[in-house]
Order: sequence, then C-alpha cells, then structure tokens
Amino acid sequence: MRKPKNRLTPSTPMPNLTSMEVHLNSELQQKLGLLAAQQGMTSEALVVEAVERMVSHDEWFLREVEKGLEEADRGDLIDHAEVRRIIDQRYPG
Repeated sequence: MRKPKNRLTPSTPMPNLTSMEVHLNSELQQKLGLLAAQQGMTSEALVVEAVERMVSHDEWFLREVEKGLEEADRGDLIDHAEVRRIIDQRYPG
C-alpha cells in the first residue's frame, strides 16, 4: 500500500493574493513589451496568460507523475525490452 502522497516540493500555505509585484530586468521588460504589442495585449495580460499556462502545465505534469507512481505501486511496469522497442519505433535510426 502506498504511503501518503509525497509531494515533489513541500506545500506551503500561500496568502490569497489579488495582486503581485514582480521585478523584471530592463531587457526582459523590453522583450515582454514588444511581444505583448505584437500580440495586441498589455504586458500584464501577457504575463497573466504565461503564468496560467505554466501553472496548468505543472498541475498536469504532477498529475501524470502521480499516475505513474500509482501504476508502479500496482506493479504495472514495462520491461526494458519493451521500452527499447517503443523508443526504436518512435525514433528510428
């Protein structure tokens, strides 16, 4: 039986933020401004979108890791020869 969930990083309670100040160097600010302008967005909107994308990806990744750990705990494993066959099939040569 599996132990209680071990997180990859410790969970720390975060205050419920409605705004946040982030300090960027001038080069990154300039790049952000140009990219936002090219997309017809404000820099703030682009940053919010990027953070949402990153958080969604991290949530997905951690769910997939947890699923993999649960499969391993159940003994649902693939042997080395099968892994080699899959890799060779996907990446021939």
